[in-house]
Amino acid sequence: MTDQLTESEVVVVGAGPTGLLLAGDLAAAGLRVTVLERRGKEANTTRAFAVHARTLEQLDARGLAEELIATGTKLGELRLFGRLRLDLSSLPTRFPFVLVTPQYNTERLLQERAVKAGAALLREHQVTGLRQDAEGVTLQVTTPGGPATHRARYVVGADGVHSAVRELVGIPFPGESVVSSVMLADVRLERAPELAITAGASSEGFAFLASFGDGWYRAIAWDRTRQLPDDTAVSLDEVADTTRRALGVDYGLQEARWLSRFHSDERQVPRYRDGRVLLAGDAAHCHSPAGGQGMNTGLQDAANLGWKLVEVVRGRAPESLLDSYQEERHPVGKAVLRSSGALIRLALAPSTATRALRSAAATLADSVPPLMARMTGSVSGIGINYPAGPGAHPLAGRRVPDLRLAQDAPGRPGRLYEALRGGAFVLISADERAPGAPFSGLEPSVSQAWGERLVHAAPADPHGKLRSTVLLVRPDGYAAWAAADPSHSELRAALTHWLGTPDRA
Repeated sequence: MTDQLTESEVVVVGAGPTGLLLAGDLAAAGLRVTVLERRGKEANTTRAFAVHARTLEQLDARGLAEELIATGTKLGELRLFGRLRLDLSSLPTRFPFVLVTPQYNTERLLQERAVKAGAALLREHQVTGLRQDAEGVTLQVTTPGGPATHRARYVVGADGVHSAVRELVGIPFPGESVVSSVMLADVRLERAPELAITAGASSEGFAFLASFGDGWYRAIAWDRTRQLPDDTAVSLDEVADTTRRALGVDYGLQEARWLSRFHSDERQVPRYRDGRVLLAGDAAHCHSPAGGQGMNTGLQDAANLGWKLVEVVRGRAPESLLDSYQEERHPVGKAVLRSSGALIRLALAPSTATRALRSAAATLADSVPPLMARMTGSVSGIGINYPAGPGAHPLAGRRVPDLRLAQDAPGRPGRLYEALRGGAFVLISADERAPGAPFSGLEPSVSQAWGERLVHAAPADPHGKLRSTVLLVRPDGYAAWAAADPSHSELRAALTHWLGTPDRA
């Protein structure tokens, strides 16, 4: 049988949350996108269940946040080790909480968006070969109908910890196992805990219960005295016994809709890009489940990478823009490995002295507001910013909050994250005139020359903090550039740098 050749501008390997968000962004921008997934159907037994505030902001910028929130439970605080309380309710965001919902709800919404935007999703397609050249990447794929060949200008491996793309391109994945024989289960309880998330540890192990809000709970349990291979069957009695001993309470675990055992590694690739091949999500980094960072970090990878691929494929930016993906996201992945690793090691502390130190550290953190704010900002993703070049405005590289915008006409977005839903850059000027008018005495053509690639808006409060600042916001909600009362040439130079050549003079 002759191989069938499929040509795309971008092939995304992996139809988990990371791959689906990326594919949706690329397809919404008009790129020809193919998603290759080795699984034959959607999984309903996935591990992730926490959606943090920054991820909800990214979903809001795609019109998906409210629908996802309706599927889960909102928690305004997290409690760790019995003493440490992370208060999320004061986060500077529309979403001051963590949303607890099974990962398959997030996947469903992202898949619907990607397919509706035009992405081709091909299941039971396993990548077995990869070759890249100066013009693109060729993938060899096994399918139910026989071998197939896919050709694309760029390939993104979002195919998980055991990434075929990463292995085929030869990128190492150094690291180590941090905890083994962790049991997972979705269960019903005879007696509901007081809190939506309950965690505890003893000298013998660790346990965690999180409510999905529909009568089901995610249970995570680890028994120090019973370390078994991943393929060893898990019984409900084993999960129930470990949970009871670690929490000191018997909640009556009964029905289980699935059970699994896994080990957790701490690994990160040294580079997220190799020529025309890029890695995202668990294919690039993996770590302990502590803090619920895995899926969220992958989704942020996708949000960062998507608009950059669009600009490069469309010829509006040089290939070097893709290098900024490594520069911005690799340090974030490294920081998540550090923080989640510290949490899991504290949770699994074997000695009485170490557990006492853990309690003291939790008490200290709870009593120092700046330290607590830094911790909540890190866990939620709200506090993550990107480095800006020397001499850049203080806002450059920072996450931009959901600013209220002036609405001078029906249908104009009233919030920044509504304005971002078209995948364009957003130019915000504090000029008191209507958004279509010149600001700071500049010609209207400066803000209109890039057509649909640029949305021009004014803040609802022209006398607020941005009263003398012109702010250019990237499609992923971070500040690309800012300046106080820029000249005509300064603004045009900044827009040309970030958006490429204007559509008209």
